[in-house]
Amino acid sequence: MPLSVAVAGASGYAGGELLRVLAAHPELEVRTVTAHTSAGRSIGEVQPHLRSLADLVLAETTPETLAGHDVVALALPHGASAALTAQLPADTIVVDCGADHRLESAADWAAFYSGEHAEAWAYGVPELPLRTADGAGKQRDRLAGATRIAAPGCNASTVALSLAPGIAAGVIEPTDLVSVLAVGPSGAGKTLKPHLLAAEVLGSANPYAVGGTHRHIPEILQAIRWAGASEATLSFTPVIVPMSRGILATSTARLAPGVSAAEVRAAWELAYAGEPFVQLLPAGSFPRTADVLGANTALLGLAVDEAAGRVVVVAAVDNLMKGTAGAAVQSLNLALGFPETLGLTMDGVAP
Repeated sequence: MPLSVAVAGASGYAGGELLRVLAAHPELEVRTVTAHTSAGRSIGEVQPHLRSLADLVLAETTPETLAGHDVVALALPHGASAALTAQLPADTIVVDCGADHRLESAADWAAFYSGEHAEAWAYGVPELPLRTADGAGKQRDRLAGATRIAAPGCNASTVALSLAPGIAAGVIEPTDLVSVLAVGPSGAGKTLKPHLLAAEVLGSANPYAVGGTHRHIPEILQAIRWAGASEATLSFTPVIVPMSRGILATSTARLAPGVSAAEVRAAWELAYAGEPFVQLLPAGSFPRTADVLGANTALLGLAVDEAAGRVVVVAAVDNLMKGTAGAAVQSLNLALGFPETLGLTMDGVAP
């Protein structure tokens, strides 16, 4: 019998993508959906593309409504999850797609968010390279059997997956990291924001959170430290572009002294060898966001700029899939002991 799932925040972009993925999962069954202002409406009204779940009616988001399920998935605004999760039973497996449980540092939380800092949970990026006292590893080791999972920020996981292999292998320097991202507006959610109106987005590229103010910066630096950097600095600039979903991240780092281009490529090849959902493209090839649309896949292209002495990594991710819902379900599979790829696809939708 499939395990029962409740999805909170099911009327938003992330919640809708979670429902789409869960609807195709053979071992998980969505039985309850909740929302705030959309409570009382059906999924068919607010997510009309989800025909298989159209008759489910959105309830109010309360601990009582969510309790009694095997799995609870939260797709709520930042700051809204912690108080709710504190009231859920300890044996319920909870995955939070918000930021509440991502950061270990209370100081980082205070600098980039508001409200009280909550406990950090197992971080939902299984392929992320780690450097531990026992040697090299992957974040999936921390997700096996977990009952509390923090799904990543979509920009944060894209940049971390781009740079962590080089940090872990010591082939790039952790200071002077630079990432510029072209992102679709769906990553900001459905809440009305003047700079995301169609008239502002169509036909234009719009930078935002410039100058080190984006909330995903401490999350990226946390992952870089896990990969082995005691200190790291990052210049991070996102740019909204007129595509509904997707991230194309171009990240660069200084080449470590004496390291060859062959050693650089070997570091990324070793880090992601055999990974179904993070793939390094052949030398000279670089990804497009169209190649990962609808897929739980991160595609990476790698080059060494010899003249500048920098490594360049270009990563393409569907922000709603590998960046959010797909990462959440992939992590749930590990927590529940299912095959990691169950219910997920590495194939994109043809443009």
